[in-house]
Amino acid sequence: MTSGGQTSGRETSGSGDITRTLDLLWGTGRRPSRGPKPGLTLERVVEAAVELADREGLGALSMRRIATELGTGTMSLYRYVPGKAELLDLMLDRVQRASEDPADFGDGHWRSTLEVLGRSTLALYRRHPWLLEVNQTRPILGPSALDGLEKVMSRIRPMGLSDPELLSAITAIEGYVVGAARTQLYQQEAERTSGLTDAEFWEAQQPVLEKAMLSGRYPVMASLSEDTFSPDFNHFEFGLQRILDGLEVFVTARTAKAAPSSAPASAPPSVPAAGPDRSAGPDRSAAPEQPS
Repeated sequence: MTSGGQTSGRETSGSGDITRTLDLLWGTGRRPSRGPKPGLTLERVVEAAVELADREGLGALSMRRIATELGTGTMSLYRYVPGKAELLDLMLDRVQRASEDPADFGDGHWRSTLEVLGRSTLALYRRHPWLLEVNQTRPILGPSALDGLEKVMSRIRPMGLSDPELLSAITAIEGYVVGAARTQLYQQEAERTSGLTDAEFWEAQQPVLEKAMLSGRYPVMASLSEDTFSPDFNHFEFGLQRILDGLEVFVTARTAKAAPSSAPASAPPSVPAAGPDRSAGPDRSAAPEQPS
């Protein structure tokens, strides 16, 4: 592991002063009561850092560069944030601010909520591709992250799963989205660095691939329909819906399994205390009927 909280060129969340970062996220730190009035705000410093990372990636992020963006001296930034590691955690929480509109979390059904979570998370990575450069396995939980998690958890609670299972459902969606977002980012990088569009790249391979298909060596591949690799097919949405289908099957099975135990117990059949009930007439089962 290198200095600056990096592993193999990747930034790592939570690598700064955890206590100081939490103070900044939750506003619990002491504020200076003396001295000149600050010309900036912590919010503006964080916003400038996010804007720079969105535009040029995390590689361009430094305290000096942010100071330049803000038109101030580098040392003045240290009045607001201890360093780059802590600033990164503030950036992560800043971009996760949840919508205040309840409609942005689906129609009230848990499946709709997880659909929205998947799509909105993919949109988040598209707006901030640098998020894929951050190892977030140990996040510092700020108000934005917890607000978002609270809103999602409150809407999927009716699934009837245990709390660890609910968290696992969210983790499954987010893990799938990260993979899809990374693939899309790599495609964009490949096009930018090679100078070839995706269509041009595959067209260059077409003559060789056609001969390979005619060789008889790949009968299944040769039999695939022409639209198999069409860019019009929404692979992300297909995968997302299949994950949700699997969860729905699991939820249905769990609900069915829990149903008998939740139903009221039926009253046991009445058992006569002594002898047959004479109120309904003579008992004809006690002895065979005698011929006349």
